Amino acid sequence: MPEARRLVLLRHGETDWNLTGRAQGHADVPLNATGHAQARTVARVLAGLGPVRLWSSDLMRAVQTAEYVAVATGLAVEKDARLREYDVGERSGLTMGEFAAEFPERHANWLHDSESRLLPGEETTRQVRHRIVPALRECLDSLATGETGVAVLHGASLRVGLMGLLGWPWELSRSLQVVENCGYCVLTESEERGLRLASYNEKAAGSGHGPDFVSDGPVG
Repeated sequence: MPEARRLVLLRHGETDWNLTGRAQGHADVPLNATGHAQARTVARVLAGLGPVRLWSSDLMRAVQTAEYVAVATGLAVEKDARLREYDVGERSGLTMGEFAAEFPERHANWLHDSESRLLPGEETTRQVRHRIVPALRECLDSLATGETGVAVLHGASLRVGLMGLLGWPWELSRSLQVVENCGYCVLTESEERGLRLASYNEKAAGSGHGPDFVSDGPVG
């Protein structure tokens, strides 16, 4: 049986905004010291998978994470803006409590997955899916049988891309926890079995993960 090709979806390492629960969106927030340590550790694990391609969101926290994988594998980082996090518009930089206090009606809509009254500049899930699923599909299609690629992206957009590729209805999204910082998911694809989720939220031993403080939304 021919070997499946494999796409690894890696969330970037921790930032100070992750630590304080602030919505990042397109804000170019760098990794903190823990994030750098997480990225360095997971890079060694992913290098053992023998990847042949490495893609990344063009936001700093993703690129910095991808650079550790690049050092460990000898691969060049291929940046793609389509792999960015949700643009959260005027919610950027706010904690959930600040969001609720400043925009109570929109916060209530957000809690019920309603996109009827978004903040200025905020992307819908449909818009994110429209850009990120084709990007990840191109990543998969560029891999030959038996090859592995790594894509570095963000918590909420990773979930959108993963579910979109698998054809899962978005109504099931709340049943998946947000992938932790430097956690990764593995998708495999073969002609015989199609596209499958082989693992979810894998973490490298010793990567310094603390409690899952990330709220269930587009923060990172």
